[in-house]
Amino acid sequence: MTAATHSTLFPRVPDSADAVLEGLDPEQRAVATALHGPVCVLAGAGTGKTRAITHRIAYGVRAGILQPSSVLAVTFTNRAAGEMRGRLRQLGAVGVQARTFHSAALRQLQYFWPKAVGGPLPRLVDRKIQLVADAAAACRIRLDRGELRDVTAEIEWSKVTQTVPADYTAATAKAGRETPRDPAEIAQLYAAYEDLKRERSVIDFEDVLLLTVAVLQDRHDIAEQVRAQYQHFVVDEYQDVSPLQQRLLELWLGDRENLCVVGDASQTIYSFTGATPDHLLDFRVRHPGATVVKLVRDYRSTPQVVRLANGLLAQAKGRAADHRLELVSQRPAGPEPVFTEYTDEPAEAEGAARRIRELIGSGVPASEIAVLFRTNSQSETYEQALADAGVPYQLRGAERFFDRPEVRNAITALRAAARFGGNDALLDDAPDLPSQVRAVLSGKGWTPQPPAGSGAVRESWESLAALAHLAQDFAAANAGATLADLVVELDERAGAQHAPTVQGVTLASLHAAKGLEWDVVFLVGVAEGMMPITYAKTDEQIEEERRLLYVGVTRAREHLHLSWALARSPGGRANRRPSRFLTGLRPGSQAVAGRARAAGAGAVERGSWTAAATAVPEQAPRRRQHTPARCRVCGRTLTDGGEMKLMRCEDCPSDMDEGLYERLREWRGEQARRSGQPAFCVFTDKTLIAIAEAVPDDEHELARIPGVGMRKLRRYGADVLALCAGRDPADGQDQD
Repeated sequence: MTAATHSTLFPRVPDSADAVLEGLDPEQRAVATALHGPVCVLAGAGTGKTRAITHRIAYGVRAGILQPSSVLAVTFTNRAAGEMRGRLRQLGAVGVQARTFHSAALRQLQYFWPKAVGGPLPRLVDRKIQLVADAAAACRIRLDRGELRDVTAEIEWSKVTQTVPADYTAATAKAGRETPRDPAEIAQLYAAYEDLKRERSVIDFEDVLLLTVAVLQDRHDIAEQVRAQYQHFVVDEYQDVSPLQQRLLELWLGDRENLCVVGDASQTIYSFTGATPDHLLDFRVRHPGATVVKLVRDYRSTPQVVRLANGLLAQAKGRAADHRLELVSQRPAGPEPVFTEYTDEPAEAEGAARRIRELIGSGVPASEIAVLFRTNSQSETYEQALADAGVPYQLRGAERFFDRPEVRNAITALRAAARFGGNDALLDDAPDLPSQVRAVLSGKGWTPQPPAGSGAVRESWESLAALAHLAQDFAAANAGATLADLVVELDERAGAQHAPTVQGVTLASLHAAKGLEWDVVFLVGVAEGMMPITYAKTDEQIEEERRLLYVGVTRAREHLHLSWALARSPGGRANRRPSRFLTGLRPGSQAVAGRARAAGAGAVERGSWTAAATAVPEQAPRRRQHTPARCRVCGRTLTDGGEMKLMRCEDCPSDMDEGLYERLREWRGEQARRSGQPAFCVFTDKTLIAIAEAVPDDEHELARIPGVGMRKLRRYGADVLALCAGRDPADGQDQD
């Protein structure tokens, strides 16, 4: 796993301000030298935006134009903030604050709370789920685990969009937001949740921003004190700013305009959390005199990958599409993207694992390969396939590197060896830093050869191997470096969350892959129903799914594999088709009329086509003639989607098995918890009602219920049929 434009080497600090500018292209240099007034950087994927803005800050500091303590750089993740701090340190810009919005706000809130309000700041709760559960109990509303997560997410969205409980119902209707429960009920839960927080004197993550905004709005003396401290602001990933974060930024700025924002509307993929690209797209309206720099030189991906990425956006619609950037690859030509069709999902996973094993055998490091999917629930199939193929892997989004027990223990051992190494027999035959590190790590479980298989033992070994590789790079870049020097480097990296590379194939969702890059990327499950996801209904939601695929494509430096399966399980009905987003881009598909291209953009070129050994030749799907859906009770023609799922009118009598419905709801909640997705993504309430009314006896009957489908039939069919038969799906035993 490699962070975008990240290097494991340790470059020397530039010896002057002008040296900071060396190696920048003309547009990056324009960013770095634009140190006054509002600046908007429209930066496409792989164009070196982080390089441009860190060199901008470093150049200003090294030239004496910016005071380090007066600069605040904000971004959205601790990893990104840590990477920025690490780069600034390497460029000699020590003392610049690089933080997330929340950590910067929390620091200010802790400092000013006694003066603004009095007394200590209320306790910050790490997880709000228990509070939501208590609020539901107070409202006498029953929520399973999945529904608790769904309601919690709705509360978070409300707060970042500055929506109070009384306005929640109207706000969701205006936003076209699909809610997991009745909006009035969620508004009631939201109000009860806020009451509980006040009673218990606690605040949550979103309150940190809300309270900081309140303090800065109400206390002009405190606002002026903050503005005196910070006079220059840089905001990365500006397309992901929420209305609440934008308000905080405006209060930090006051009436000044020393602001540099960086973003790409085509990479807006978090609107479900309240993020909006409108602030980026409207920047020149709010700041008419702004300097605008477009970064379109793509240093990450080959021309073949870039053409596919540009082709995806050429068919996009909406406001973000109107401001898309046409990337121009700066790399030599590489292989064409590969499109592969499989008969079923297991065959797709096995095919990817087989190709990955071949790539590793040919010399491609496992850490430079990624498998990216739309939902976390897809991970399990690929974990199994890679384990069966003997390929090491790691899950992106798991425990942070420096928080792993084996890493903490290893650093403790290295620190002890640095202090008392002269009395350690382990180091007697270790003449240089890398061999000393290997000697210490050997006492913690590291061996020259990796252990067989996968699992916790292999993951622990991979962590220790990453430390060994880091020591090798550090020694090569710092002649005469000692163990003590390495320990200092590790401490600084831990503080910045600047992790070394772990040697294993990365498995990650497309959302988790944002900001990362690999030599080889496998985009799997690129089929209708998964990309775009089934619950993306509106034009805006569909376009966000397109942007999500664009983000996935632009993670690849050289090799890009896209695949899909015609059926979920072996022998299943081959009723799936490739994603609509690939139409006109994959061989054998008919081109569609795209939007006018940006100046200088080339035509879309088709990639190479491979068919898996088990694949079915692609044929244009024939549309079957469907008879109108009719109510099974009164015979009226149905047009409402919910009524069509029930196969009856809403007001027609129901013969639902209430006990079965409750068991299905409990089971659905557990499935949602395991897969980390909202409960309604497993089955909607309407589908559960339809199942409880039909009480199917076999897979054929279950598959006929609208909302089930082959994918869900394969994943959940056995469990649902067991519940319908009165058995526990966990052990197949009859229920009492």
